[in-house]
Amino acid sequence: MTGKERREEILKTIKGVKIPISGTELAKKYNVSRQVIVQDIALLRAENYRIYSTTRGYLLQDAFSTKRVFEVYHTDEEIDDELKTIVDLGGTVVDVFVEHQVYGSLKVELNINSRRKIDEFVERLKKGEANPLKNLTYGKHFHTIEADSEETLSLIEKELREKGYLK
Repeated sequence: MTGKERREEILKTIKGVKIPISGTELAKKYNVSRQVIVQDIALLRAENYRIYSTTRGYLLQDAFSTKRVFEVYHTDEEIDDELKTIVDLGGTVVDVFVEHQVYGSLKVELNINSRRKIDEFVERLKKGEANPLKNLTYGKHFHTIEADSEETLSLIEKELREKGYLK
């Protein structure tokens, strides 16, 4: 199999999954090293395929989706509710980022699109594995939210505003 053929197969594989597929899994499937997969993903991105990395692997962004950035404020205790509000209305929390006065923009990919992922994320925070990024900027942070339509994003915005998470 040539590199081009492998990349076409990788693309088909990533298109067919709803949960991230790891570079290790892809490497085993195509009998190459993980580094080769990383290079293949970079080449596919250079061809304008919207492949993004998560902590659990790769996903292809839906071509029929739209995104909006929301500036949000809430307490640590409200993280669970904020994320569930977004997901329950059909959104995916693509990332979280802050604009720090010293460090500049700090961004982390989240790709949270289910209550199970929210529960895992919140549990990790509760166990003290990390502090929420928003705490670096006194609660002010941003989320890129992806959904199937502008209407869905507007519903998410309305609900977040009603709950007092948007300013």
